Amino acid sequence: MSEGAIFAKKPELALAQHKFAILNGTPEQSKDAMQKLVEGIKQDKMSVFYGKLVAEGVLQEDKALAKELEDASAAELVKLESNVEAAKEESGDLEQNESSIHRAVFLAQIGEDEKAHEAYEEVLQRPTTTLNQKLDIVFGKLRLAMFYHRPQIVQREIDRAHDLVNKGGDWDRRNRLKAVECIWRCGQRQFKEASDLFIECLSTYASPELMSLTDFVCHGALACAIVMTRSDIKKKVIDAPEVVEVINYIPNVDKLLRSLYDCKYADFFAALAGVETDHLKVSRYLYAHRRYYTREMRIRSYAQLLESYLSLTIKSMADSFGVTEEFIDKELSRFVAAGRLHCVIDKVAGIVETNRPDTKNAQYQTTIKQGDMLLNRIQKLSGIISV
Repeated sequence: MSEGAIFAKKPELALAQHKFAILNGTPEQSKDAMQKLVEGIKQDKMSVFYGKLVAEGVLQEDKALAKELEDASAAELVKLESNVEAAKEESGDLEQNESSIHRAVFLAQIGEDEKAHEAYEEVLQRPTTTLNQKLDIVFGKLRLAMFYHRPQIVQREIDRAHDLVNKGGDWDRRNRLKAVECIWRCGQRQFKEASDLFIECLSTYASPELMSLTDFVCHGALACAIVMTRSDIKKKVIDAPEVVEVINYIPNVDKLLRSLYDCKYADFFAALAGVETDHLKVSRYLYAHRRYYTREMRIRSYAQLLESYLSLTIKSMADSFGVTEEFIDKELSRFVAAGRLHCVIDKVAGIVETNRPDTKNAQYQTTIKQGDMLLNRIQKLSGIISV
């Protein structure tokens, strides 16, 4: 196994996602997530994390399971402590650092987040720690912060990882950092940055410890849908081989992208509702932005339809989206008043008239204004020089 090959994999981020789905998903989603969460806790001997979940009321206490987990984690920790001591006596600096990192990873795995943080930091500060080892430690701390959703620490560790990568990190670690940052940007509502990172690392994605390729495509595709042009969505997302490979497992996302590109707005609205239920409401990273996302996507679809016409009836627009005239009237009125859509509603005639901003005239006015400012500065400068 190559140096650092396992250092970024614990705790399993999927378990934090399962916990989130238990609290926010549908009854079916919650039941499935509960089963997977308990299985993951048993597999990783997560005695401390199990205790936290019981205290929070996420899981019901099972004393036999708790005792089993405590015994298993204690035994493993004794073994790792022994390895650390043996490395100090018999091995070189590289092996000593690796054994210490393994111990820190296990502390993170079982839920001892504070002790894991201290253990990571202690190895990080050693003068004998190599660049790759430092990167693996930062990835471990970054993963720990993402698991417990600590935004300030996540951003700090991302910045630290960038500094280390720029000093000579290998391709694998650079790519992993892009994938992590892509998902984190989604969670910070920075969809433009997330979409750029998604396209950059999609063809070389190799971070199953972050999430499966299907889940990565789901988050990245949703980020692209809200910021990319129709042509780019088609070329860079819909037709991307990696997306085609897994898109059947996320049908509502597929339908959302294709219906937006094909201007099938009734299908688009149905897909958007499915995306909200299946993905936005149960994603740790997108849940807080679910209302913003659905609103912005509705605005985008309205604007896309209106771009094709000088005017159209409210009825035809309602028919296009598969909704009532009252719904469309209410939606358009709200977005027009907020300056998000460039149109006028003639309620008497039942017509929506577009009034797109004159971009050429706006550019002309901007040029004139900037030209006047430049001339004024030149006159002031010539006065100073002549004196």
